[in-house]
Amino acid sequence: MLVFSGSSNQTLAKKLAKELGTRLGKVELARFSNDEARVWVNEANPGKKAVLVQSLSIPTDQHLVEFCLLADALNRLGVKKIIAVIPWLGYSKQDKVFRNGEPLSVKVIAKMLQVAPLDKVITFDLHNLAIPGFFEVPVINLSGRKVFREQMAGKITEQTVIAAVDAGSVKSSERFSDDLGGVPVVYLNKIRDLATGKVVYKSMSEPVAGKTILIKDDLISTGNTLVEAAKFLTKNNAAAINVCATHHLYVPGAQEKLDASAIKQIMVTDTVEPRSNSKKLKVVSVAKMIAEEIAV
Repeated sequence: MLVFSGSSNQTLAKKLAKELGTRLGKVELARFSNDEARVWVNEANPGKKAVLVQSLSIPTDQHLVEFCLLADALNRLGVKKIIAVIPWLGYSKQDKVFRNGEPLSVKVIAKMLQVAPLDKVITFDLHNLAIPGFFEVPVINLSGRKVFREQMAGKITEQTVIAAVDAGSVKSSERFSDDLGGVPVVYLNKIRDLATGKVVYKSMSEPVAGKTILIKDDLISTGNTLVEAAKFLTKNNAAAINVCATHHLYVPGAQEKLDASAIKQIMVTDTVEPRSNSKKLKVVSVAKMIAEEIAV
């Protein structure tokens, strides 16, 4: 079984192939003169089963088209079972219709991804647990919490607390607390100005003076929430602030803001190809987790 990859996350694809004891399939990716994608799977006999790796990261639409073309090419070459590894599912935050005239974007993307028959989809920390229902094949939603738990082993002290920085991170923070043996959770009260989008923190459930703060989030996008949370926690005399986040989208300017903040370390996974050499950034791989799921 070969591993094939688009252009979005070839480093992870190589690690996954190594974990599976196989190799990367030969793929040529280029652009025509009119900027259309040109895809060629250069394998005469790719086998009946293959793994296709592609995160829908920036540039999202380009990576989406690449995935669809690769899946179709593999299907035409006789691959009967395609295991789609989409570590970061772009458009997953567009999981609701807020105004008449808007699309249900993630449902549209799910249909597009299934242009060629897929055996199953493997992804990580979906924004909404209802998203798998938009697919016609099984969706395995893995969590980055496992690799973070392994990384944090032996580093938790009596002064460690987990900070849930907004309502959306409460469940994730509480599950992470359980993973780490019941680390206390402090809940921050975040207010977002609907006109300006500015994030402001007003209060929290417990004092954090002298505490080592661990923030668990699924996603780093602009970084604004983490920066403002760090300001608030520092103002309240937290001793140190560390972050664990499954997905880092490397939105332009985000890492620079995080580097200038009070955050000591930011641990992320390689669901998105790393695009920063920041000294604050530590990247851990999910390749082994994916390989274990494929082997099931």
